[in-house]
Amino acid sequence: MQTYDFTIETLGPCKVHSPIELSTKHGNLRATYVTDNSYVRNEINVFEDSEKTDGLNLTNLMQKAGPREYIYFNPAHVTAGICTCGGLCPGLNDVIRAIVRCLYYRYGVKKIRGFRFGFKGFFPESGFGTIDLNPSVVDDIHKIGGSFLGTSRGGGNRVNDIVDSVESLSINMLFIIGGDGTQRGALDIANEIEKRGLKVAVVGIPKTVDNDLLFIDRSFGFETAVERACEAVRAIHMEASSQINGIGLVKLMGRESGFIATGTALGSHETNFCLIPEIPFELDGPNGFMHHLEKRILDRHHAVVIVAEGAGQDLLATSGETDASGNKKLADVGIFLRDKINEYFKSRNIHINLKYVDPSYQIRSSETTSNDSIYCERLGSYAVHAAMAGKTKMVVGLVNNKYVHIPIKMVTMERNFVDPESALWRDALDATRQPIIMVNNLNSISDKVKSGEGDLD
Repeated sequence: MQTYDFTIETLGPCKVHSPIELSTKHGNLRATYVTDNSYVRNEINVFEDSEKTDGLNLTNLMQKAGPREYIYFNPAHVTAGICTCGGLCPGLNDVIRAIVRCLYYRYGVKKIRGFRFGFKGFFPESGFGTIDLNPSVVDDIHKIGGSFLGTSRGGGNRVNDIVDSVESLSINMLFIIGGDGTQRGALDIANEIEKRGLKVAVVGIPKTVDNDLLFIDRSFGFETAVERACEAVRAIHMEASSQINGIGLVKLMGRESGFIATGTALGSHETNFCLIPEIPFELDGPNGFMHHLEKRILDRHHAVVIVAEGAGQDLLATSGETDASGNKKLADVGIFLRDKINEYFKSRNIHINLKYVDPSYQIRSSETTSNDSIYCERLGSYAVHAAMAGKTKMVVGLVNNKYVHIPIKMVTMERNFVDPESALWRDALDATRQPIIMVNNLNSISDKVKSGEGDLD
């Protein structure tokens, strides 16, 4: 491995304390300083050849994705299946197109079936049937949003019925595009396939617009979602700044993870408050959200607020019900905040002009940005290379800017969340200039703050 000298020259010792108030320890919801002893690997590839693996713990290393010299399946005997499950996400059609074209052109696979409307397309009583896919069918689908194959929630628990369909159609590689719930279903399907002694590769392409899958740098569609959300924020900022005491309120996706809201706050440069599920907040009191919003209005006469759909759920009454995918049905925090803001300023006899938008479904169904489309193209191709090599029970993803294979059981262990003490959230706080925490009694968030370390002014 070639070596380099990345030593950074310095003018001398640093002795002046920074005016940026951060933390030297964890547990106080304040981002930490970066030390000169923090490094990033230049060479991500730990090894290239098997003879160089001596002494390495291979369980901690992710297998690099890409075409193998020797593959498991004879392409002439392959029948591939593709399905998209769960909610819409930018890039679904791009991934479908990439899989079909790589199978057809790179490997010569001519039998490719598209299952319609998610897992429900596997059930004969649904009456949907499959679509024969080839490049001429899919060549232009990347130019539109949505899913060419259609999608639905639920059905993944009918594992035996799905595998019956796979077996009856002689499918020997199945590409499943969906989020963490879908991928858990894919693992159950792969386990049942293995139990029956069938030779079928099950490869997932992880889809979650919330960017909440573990280990993966970013999920496809996330960049497009942030771009479209920034467009909504720019429009609402223009509305707010053109009105007397204008307030723009934008609700964005993010059931449990606030990555889209955080990315939009950073990308728009026009957001004053970003409310996400990971950071608790209160409405009233001297350190509540309403007090700080009022202060902003009195000082600057306009404000833009972004709220992720899963934020502030502790303030709302929820039904406790779940959707077909098993996700908890959330109360509508956007409508809740809209009404509470109007009530608050009316009680204070302060005139405001509030505009509320929820662009979620417009964002989900959008066609991708160019960079996201590139990502989808590569994910689809890497998924095909993995399946042709007989890999199964895995997903493809980008880790440290390298495409790798990750076991499904690993990426679905838990969700990825915005770390309140991370550089990402620190930068979001810098962009919005909102308070670090909008809670009156720090004991109410004691489970997130270590004892004796809660200097959250």
